[in-house]
Amino acid sequence: MKDAKVIELEEVAIRFSGDSGDGMQLTGTLFSDTSALFGNDISTFPDYPSEIRAPQGTVGGVSGFQVQFGKKKITTPGDLAHVLVAMNPAALKANAAFMNPGGTIIFDVDSFSEKNFEKAQFKTNDPFAELKLEDFEKIAVPITSMTKESLKELELDNKSVLRCKNMFALGLICWMFDRPLDYIEGFIQKKFGKKPVIAEANLKVLHDGYNYGMNMQHMTPQYIVHPAPIEKGIYRNINGNNATAWGFIAAAEKAGLELFLGSYPITPATDVLQALAERKDLGVKTFQAEDEIAGICTSIGAAFAGDLAITSTSGPGFALKSEALGLSVMAELPLVVVNVQRGGPSTGLPTKTEQSDLLQTLYGRNGESPVVVLAASTPSDCFYYAFLAAKIALERMVPVVLLTDGFLGNGSEPWRVPKMDELPSITPRKAKDPQTYKAYKRDPETFAREWAIPGMEGFQHRIGGLEKNEAGGVSHDPENHQKNSEIRAAKVEKVVEMIPELELIGDPEGDLLVVGWGGTYGHMISSVRAMQKNGKKVSLAHFNYIKPLPKNTAEIFSRFKKIVVCELNLGQFASYLRDKMPGFQYHQVNKMKGLPFSVHELVENFENLLEA
Repeated sequence: MKDAKVIELEEVAIRFSGDSGDGMQLTGTLFSDTSALFGNDISTFPDYPSEIRAPQGTVGGVSGFQVQFGKKKITTPGDLAHVLVAMNPAALKANAAFMNPGGTIIFDVDSFSEKNFEKAQFKTNDPFAELKLEDFEKIAVPITSMTKESLKELELDNKSVLRCKNMFALGLICWMFDRPLDYIEGFIQKKFGKKPVIAEANLKVLHDGYNYGMNMQHMTPQYIVHPAPIEKGIYRNINGNNATAWGFIAAAEKAGLELFLGSYPITPATDVLQALAERKDLGVKTFQAEDEIAGICTSIGAAFAGDLAITSTSGPGFALKSEALGLSVMAELPLVVVNVQRGGPSTGLPTKTEQSDLLQTLYGRNGESPVVVLAASTPSDCFYYAFLAAKIALERMVPVVLLTDGFLGNGSEPWRVPKMDELPSITPRKAKDPQTYKAYKRDPETFAREWAIPGMEGFQHRIGGLEKNEAGGVSHDPENHQKNSEIRAAKVEKVVEMIPELELIGDPEGDLLVVGWGGTYGHMISSVRAMQKNGKKVSLAHFNYIKPLPKNTAEIFSRFKKIVVCELNLGQFASYLRDKMPGFQYHQVNKMKGLPFSVHELVENFENLLEA
């Protein structure tokens, strides 16, 4: 037997990278799902190119997928990859900066040609020396030629053969990390069930890649990452967009309502529309509108008609929806808007993550137009915040905006599927007494009006974008407008009674309070734990409820010597806190690179703040 190098690890990050047509997203997803089924905790980061099809072999066309998995709780996809699979020189160049020192680089030696060096704009024919990667473990694998050799007896054209080479890389990585192939085999057979030759080709290449690793043990190390201890239950690997869609389905069932989504496709939110469109079996109604404005207007119509009404979008689309969102504020209809944030302004960085729509969400409408604002923190808890957004909208008759982002929407992690009786009840504010009903008569405690559905006898009423009096008549009375504006604002603030107090992770007081919101949670908690491990008095306050803020926010802030607000924008939440929580000094850590924070850069900033 050849000498086999076996390394046991607690956690490891792998990055698959190649041309956008090389199937790296599928490869990464299949490996991630396999690892989740194996029992590892995982966190993923799909990194798409912005161009639909950039010139082949160029850095602009590189598509990447990073997954970190381990035998303990995984909160980030990893700052740096331990293993990089590079299908061409451009993939190597695009990802060299994201490699762990001394890591392993597996590359398709067949694609490392002079022609491809030129496409990737290398100045020499030695990309490893040019990128200063001499100290890394480099494993040259003839992926392309081995794939061709594997499939030479099948009657496939060259293009179809080359489409299978990602399966060779996947098979090799599955051998290296001791992953079973059962799930991947089942996926291939199901996906290509109507194309048996394609299914056979992919399966053969997958097994040949696995066997290649087994036969080349002397040059290919094998890693063992044991399963993680988990709570009993049914689990699945889920991304944030699917979790969001399922949260709304659960909310509709709890509320006893039909679910309607009116939407227009936009990166990276389209998967919410697609996931809901697949569930006609659960009574979900979806409408792909001709534009963003029509999308939200159909949802407002559905809310008027008595459905749980949702619309989904990203930053540019959210801007277009702003006038109609103001209509739902004025009509006081229950509506949930999902904004899967991306880089901006304008078209910006459509496939990259950012948190720069916060101020637009809070203030980006004409007039005094308050809405409730929530933000999810992880891919799996997009389910719970979608559910809670629907609960708040239906019980308080108020529009709610749920903020996620590209990192959460596309990223995935294991999720324990909850039982319906574990979820809180949802009681819509349906009108009951036609004798006392008035369109804008509100509950004295919550300021929520009653919901009368067309067709309910005796509840005829008028609502709309014009200011109304209590009975629903159009009103231009200045006193009435002042009163209604104050009530609409107070109704949003009253939602604070429905939300939990802000939780503190760490000591109740200390030298530094790290503040974040939304999708930065994983990197924030990892960096704070690293600081705590080194004996620093650092705690984390992470916000999911933004408007209104939790009741105890000021009280928690008062217990720390310094406060630093970290966000993927130029300081929008910090500005909001200065407005709503004055009297504190807010330091800032901001990033605008289309990438999530790294734990390393956060720790470095926190240490500098403590030393200042």
